[in-house]
Amino acid sequence: MTTFAELGVDQDIVDTLAAKGIVDAFPIQEQTIPLGLPGQDIIGQAKTGTGKTFGFGIPVVQRLGLDPAPGVKALIVVPTRELCVQVYEDIDMLTSGRSTSVVAIYGGKAYEGQIEQLKAGAQIVVGTPGRLIDLNNQRLLDLSHATEVVLDEADKMLDLGFLPDIEKIFQKVPPVRHTQLFSATMPGPIVALARRFMSNPIHIRATDPDEGLTQANIRHLVYRAHSLDKDEVIARILQADGRGKTLIFTRTKRAAQRLSDELGDRGFNTASVHGDMSQEARERSMAAFKAGKRDVLIATDVAARGIDVNDVTHVINHTIPDDEKTYLHRAGRTGRAGKTGIAVTFVDWEDLHKWALINRALEFGQPDPVETYSSSPHLFDELDIPAGTKGRIATAPRTQTVKTQNPRGQQPERAADAAAEGSDESGTRRRRRRRGEASPVGSTFAEGSEAGASGTASSEAAENRGADGAGTHDGAGKEHHDGKPAPARRRRRRRGGAVGSAGISAAGA
Repeated sequence: MTTFAELGVDQDIVDTLAAKGIVDAFPIQEQTIPLGLPGQDIIGQAKTGTGKTFGFGIPVVQRLGLDPAPGVKALIVVPTRELCVQVYEDIDMLTSGRSTSVVAIYGGKAYEGQIEQLKAGAQIVVGTPGRLIDLNNQRLLDLSHATEVVLDEADKMLDLGFLPDIEKIFQKVPPVRHTQLFSATMPGPIVALARRFMSNPIHIRATDPDEGLTQANIRHLVYRAHSLDKDEVIARILQADGRGKTLIFTRTKRAAQRLSDELGDRGFNTASVHGDMSQEARERSMAAFKAGKRDVLIATDVAARGIDVNDVTHVINHTIPDDEKTYLHRAGRTGRAGKTGIAVTFVDWEDLHKWALINRALEFGQPDPVETYSSSPHLFDELDIPAGTKGRIATAPRTQTVKTQNPRGQQPERAADAAAEGSDESGTRRRRRRRGEASPVGSTFAEGSEAGASGTASSEAAENRGADGAGTHDGAGKEHHDGKPAPARRRRRRRGGAVGSAGISAAGA
């Protein structure tokens, strides 16, 4: 193994990495850093999880110097918001011993904070194509002095249709620059892009991009499972011996949220990341997962390239990916940094053709997934699940505590307590109390009627009307305390029928 100091990395960066426990370079870093430091254009090809960020990030930071002048000098373009945050954090860590400032530019977040950092003189920009072009068009982002340019996950840029945007960005940066392109695969359009915008690049292939699928530190298990049994199977896998942080991928946003809710109800500490969530909510979920506050993350493929967590032990494909590339990037979230991992894939009966294509492309040698149920002995054996494990973590039901506080037969003192019981019976008792019980003189019925008629009355207002009352009336609910007909009486008639009979029966009860 080669250390970063031996590669010619500045001592402050070496010390920063060492403080994080990073001393030895990965193969892609060992090959790219010595070339990147003097300014050689590089095409770096390696499977995900091999440390490409430091491979291009260290040369960028070191070439800018200890105290670069204000203004954008380096641009790192990434395809997704999650990857943008990840790369930003890594580059920001590398610059912790320098005056260099880094800013993340991506959609889904307010412009103001990003603009303020640019105006403050940030020298390194990590961003997604859309927001970069937007700010540049508004003349808020000046790329005319960005002599360090990096394209990360270029193949994903191609998949998402960002290549026209990349060409626009290259027209904004100086013609003489240091350019690095990193990609797991090298399809034709990416090769053409490199030839057009790079100067005599050296192509570095640290490993075969598909090699990681059959390497010893990732174990691949493929099961033919019934859709109605998947949740139970997953819940049992989550109780396997040695199970650490776990990533579960679903095909749709709705499936991700449903599974997160279901597993949370079963007692597991889950978070989710999908397109129906705001960017801030997605970042909170990701941060909680990285920090270990949540150990199960359910995500759509939006997160597949933005998660760089070394201690993910299990990746579960709730639904099979559409192709071998997606499978590669999903499975690559585990077994990172030389650690071991397990990738479990569920194949529905109607998706067997997809598995046939993936199996052939990646040479798994497993054309027929094993039919598997939550009670299958081989599931317990292969995943080290303790015998007798069920799909729910034993915890005291929340409803049991509420019932202890409000025994049956005892009327809750407040409407909120009755609602907490969650039963129709409690709601009926609450309505009866509003209709028939005498109430002290405190506020007017008119106030309660206006709140109810508006359709926006809060639960607190409902409590005040029901528990505190709004005026004294007789058992039949005929007169207000001042002798005038109660305005709310007509409201009761609309909601519960004739007041004469309903009110008397409620009072009599």
